[in-house]
Amino acid sequence: MTRALLLVLALFSTTTVLAQDAKGDPAEGRLKAYTCTGCHGITGWKNAYPNYHVPRIGGQNYDYLVAALTEYKNGGRKHPTMRAQGESMSDADIADIAAFLSNLKSAE
Repeated sequence: MTRALLLVLALFSTTTVLAQDAKGDPAEGRLKAYTCTGCHGITGWKNAYPNYHVPRIGGQNYDYLVAALTEYKNGGRKHPTMRAQGESMSDADIADIAAFLSNLKSAE
């Protein structure tokens, strides 16, 4: 009985850790999102380039950010700059960046 209980507890704790990792690491995402800040005007950063409208991504939905970055990476979304950015990201990078950005307050 004790072995079965320990096995269940070990599996539960492993599953919990894996579930947390599935959403990415916001601290890592903060470091990886530095190239996003110039164009997207993330809160606390000045939009230096470009001079035309780009979407504000701080506070955006996590799943939306993952889907959008993945589509840029795979060529499903057509924007040369974002395609280049997406191609340089691993799936873990995308998850980390999305975790960081989704936890920011949106800049209105």
